[in-house]
Amino acid sequence: MTSGGPLLGVGALVAGANRKATVVLLAATVLGVLFRYVGSREFYLADLAGTQTRAAAADAAMYHFAAAFVLLGAVPFAITKIVFRARAAEFGVCAGDGRLLLRACAVLVPVMALLSFGASKQAPFQAEYPLSPAAADGAGPFALHATAYLLLYYTAWEFCFRGFLQAGLAPSIGDWNAILVQTSLSTALHVGKPLGETLGAVAGGILWGVLALRTRSILAGIVTHAALGISLDLFLVSG
Repeated sequence: MTSGGPLLGVGALVAGANRKATVVLLAATVLGVLFRYVGSREFYLADLAGTQTRAAAADAAMYHFAAAFVLLGAVPFAITKIVFRARAAEFGVCAGDGRLLLRACAVLVPVMALLSFGASKQAPFQAEYPLSPAAADGAGPFALHATAYLLLYYTAWEFCFRGFLQAGLAPSIGDWNAILVQTSLSTALHVGKPLGETLGAVAGGILWGVLALRTRSILAGIVTHAALGISLDLFLVSG
């Protein structure tokens, strides 16, 4: 028996050609778990605020967005720069194919708005959204909510799954398998949301994965994913 046994095999895997995939999978899993538990609104209300007031609920939403930015955005990005010493463009942080990106957004943003309009009429979505009660307090508070949602939450979400995870895995397991892996993990984080949203996360993960692959950028995913969530909130607060 070779000295070192299974531990030697693990060390060889991490040190070899699959090192990037190993780091990406492990980091994305741990960060996803931390986001689900420590980054949740429920954690903020129970363990940090210690109260269930309307103001605390609004703060909890901002905390949730900020946690997404740190755990799903900043930490994975730091890994790409410090551990992999990679260019941001290798993980989709670039303009990519600008013409295709613009065409995709022009087609998909209205589609996302139509999907959100339908969802806004359903009780499970009305009970879940908007994440912040302050979004219903007028144009100014809604604009602040939407801006934080876009810049902190959706930007980080798309980078983590369609950038860090998908682009990090593709050289080792292929483009389509990388799309399916990131779809599986991103869908898992929707468990507990309305059933229609969780099932839709499967289709969305594939769609935004293909967009990232074809446009060589995560920007189309950010724009169209944010259009879906923000338009839903708009329909809900104005309905």
